[in-house]
Amino acid sequence: MKTLRAWAAVVAVSAVLALSACGVTPAVEPITVSANDLQGETVEVPLNAVLNINTGDLPADSYTAEIADGSIAEFLQGREGGDAIYNPGFKPLKVGETDVTMTNEQGGIEPLQFTIKVVPVPAGSNLGGSGR
Repeated sequence: MKTLRAWAAVVAVSAVLALSACGVTPAVEPITVSANDLQGETVEVPLNAVLNINTGDLPADSYTAEIADGSIAEFLQGREGGDAIYNPGFKPLKVGETDVTMTNEQGGIEPLQFTIKVVPVPAGSNLGGSGR
């Protein structure tokens, strides 16, 4: 759990430092976590980022999700099209915390149960945000 938070913090701080001199409001890189690392974890996601789930060898479009509080985060269905693969993920909607259960349609795979904690955009950051 501490590793995921530390990694998210490093990504956020790196983005702020790298972009502070350019004066352009950039897109924020998603926070990517392997599906294998989610079970029982709490993942912190800034309001202006997206949580991207790396499904490994399983098809990106084979996962569905139940979100306990849909006002906190929205599920983004994974899909494959042409040469591109779009992993499933979660878009933060407002600051708060919600439990999530992801299941895989192929069966035989234990449902992933974890918590998404949406945190505010760091004060003084020049990274924009959804304002929700």
